Amino acid sequence: MSDQALEPQAQQEILPAARATVAGVSPAPELALALGADAPEAPTPCTQAQLRRFIKSRPYVPLHELRRRFGLNGADDDVSGVDVDGRRIFIGLPERETGLLGELLRQGDVGYELLLDPTSPLLIGVFPMRPVQRP
Repeated sequence: MSDQALEPQAQQEILPAARATVAGVSPAPELALALGADAPEAPTPCTQAQLRRFIKSRPYVPLHELRRRFGLNGADDDVSGVDVDGRRIFIGLPERETGLLGELLRQGDVGYELLLDPTSPLLIGVFPMRPVQRP
């Protein structure tokens, strides 16, 4: 085969990654590493203020939305318990974030909804108790 026959195929392999970068979307991590990019940085942990602000910006936040928004990619069965109002509830977040959310619950900044099917109290969503006043 000639070099010209191989050239279009090489261009086709590079173009999708170039288009993704131009469009403002980073290519898949394995593709980025193959193209010589640095390894992606680990996401920075969220703070209690960020959790509070995000929850108060919406009327209701399902737990999976907190995981997605803050990149909380724990194990599938990642559940930690927290004591709120003399009652133990379980939250499907990593232990650190469960502690942050538990503090918001104890302060009364955030309300919660429990899953009622099993006999153990499992949190499935949160909502603001004192909505942000907008002028």
